[in-house]
Amino acid sequence: MELQKTKQYRSWIISASIAVIIALWLISGQFSSDGAESAPDTLSLIGNEPGSAVRVRRQAAEEITRIITVNGRTAPARIVELNTETDGRVEAVGVGRGQRVDAGGIIVRLDTRDREARLSEAKAVVRQRELEYVARQRLKSESYVSEAQLAEAAAQLESARAALKRAELDLEYMTIRSPFDGALQERHVEVGDFVAQGDPVATVVDDRTLIVSAGVSEYEAQFVDVGETATAQLVTGESVTGVIRYIAPVADEATRTFTVELEIDNTDGDYRAGVTARLAIPAETLFAQRVSPSLLTLDDEGNLGVKIVNDEGVVEFYNADIAKSSSDGVWIAGLPTVATIITVGQGFVTSGAAVQTVPEDDVDSAVAIKLESREQP
Repeated sequence: MELQKTKQYRSWIISASIAVIIALWLISGQFSSDGAESAPDTLSLIGNEPGSAVRVRRQAAEEITRIITVNGRTAPARIVELNTETDGRVEAVGVGRGQRVDAGGIIVRLDTRDREARLSEAKAVVRQRELEYVARQRLKSESYVSEAQLAEAAAQLESARAALKRAELDLEYMTIRSPFDGALQERHVEVGDFVAQGDPVATVVDDRTLIVSAGVSEYEAQFVDVGETATAQLVTGESVTGVIRYIAPVADEATRTFTVELEIDNTDGDYRAGVTARLAIPAETLFAQRVSPSLLTLDDEGNLGVKIVNDEGVVEFYNADIAKSSSDGVWIAGLPTVATIITVGQGFVTSGAAVQTVPEDDVDSAVAIKLESREQP
């Protein structure tokens, strides 16, 4: 009887001793010198098994404006090739290649030869025909001239006036001028060259106004409107602002993109045509979440996106619909209005896995406690 009681007490004593030892071990671990590191260290045990721990941040979406960003290049607003409208020998040239020229500025002047004499002759013929017509009108009132003779005089007068106009234009065509403010891109003739009607003489570009030309996708084209303000970042470092002046009505057959032109002022000649530019066009207004690019990950199919934890504690993957990018992160559209985004461990869990969440605030608090404990003597 005594032996049975002793065995029973011994088992209770052993159980109590084990419980006391475990309690002391847990307490010693809780207050050990590196106990503050226990919260962050739990994230090192992440796996695909149910209950794996991930660090998360819960945040709400903000209203932003989607920015359409495409690569393009600057170009002159207008490029015109000037051709001669009469024949002649080049007598003088105006501005040189690359120089700026105002509207009406002389590009090339041809030798007038006998054109001034022809003009004087045409003027004299017109005066003669005018006198003849007036005289016949007087005789017609006295019935000395028939109606047909008066009509003949009127026709001769109009023919003389037409010849005078041709002579005036022919003399005017001897001087080839710039049709607008711009710059001389190329001159194809020099002094002494003979040119015939229709020969190319020079190329003038309108560099007082530049355009940034780019192609937007079929989806993004619906958000671009003529007259809308947009910006462009030039490869030379300048940032310019302008107005959308043109949207192609038909997509390019090869690229399936719509050409968009941004018109910018270049009156001072600060910018050059033909340089690479990055066009940024404001589009739709929507709600999006701002995240660090480091939080983007790939799913099993290679799609880029972010992973969140839903209200049931299950991981969900959302494709990265990047609405806007800036120096402080990217804005992802399509996420829930309030989302629990995985910030550490997203690469070790798969969509559909049940996980345990560790809020970033708790981790930050544990690190702060650790630092305070180290500062105490």
